[in-house]
Amino acid sequence: MGFYQNHILPGIVNRVCMSSQILGQRGKIVSKASGRVLEIGVGSGLNLPFYDFQKISSLLGLEPSGKMIAMAAKQAQKLKIDVEFINTTACEIPLDSNSIDTVVVTYTLCTIPDVLHSLGEMKRVLKQGGKLHFSEHGQAPDSSVKYWQNKLTPFWKIIGGGCHLNRMIPELILGGGFRIQEMETLYLPGWKPLTFNFLGTAVKD
Repeated sequence: MGFYQNHILPGIVNRVCMSSQILGQRGKIVSKASGRVLEIGVGSGLNLPFYDFQKISSLLGLEPSGKMIAMAAKQAQKLKIDVEFINTTACEIPLDSNSIDTVVVTYTLCTIPDVLHSLGEMKRVLKQGGKLHFSEHGQAPDSSVKYWQNKLTPFWKIIGGGCHLNRMIPELILGGGFRIQEMETLYLPGWKPLTFNFLGTAVKD
């Protein structure tokens, strides 16, 4: 799995996450970021074009894959923007508590192994009143769709780098100690077990 994870999977993830529908959701949420911003799972840098750098003092991109960071660094260079990349997981974010104004997480909570602990880390580094902007896929409300999400997830995790189709995103965010301020849900175009989307903002009280 090492060769697949390090050399094959990054390219697959990048292509899948470049669909126009997903990019549209990214743009809606990323453009809200302000102040000192931490993106969790910056990946290949697909979110970078959507940041409004008139509202941002600095941008940090956390990503456990060195291959993905190399791709994101090329994207940042192409866009002529400054990004500080952090090559680690969200389980132990190497930043001071209360040091970040905005956390951005897009299509990442589905893959983090210890997601509640990682959300606790995101809360820790956020300043009081800081915001978590999220766009994620997860468990659908329809029983027939949920059935296939639960059925497919054990296999999907293997080929998708740990991606769960059936995570209950709002419950996880609340369990991480956040209060959801606003959220919309919808099916994006495509096969429903893969496309139920949560888009919103949560706050650290």
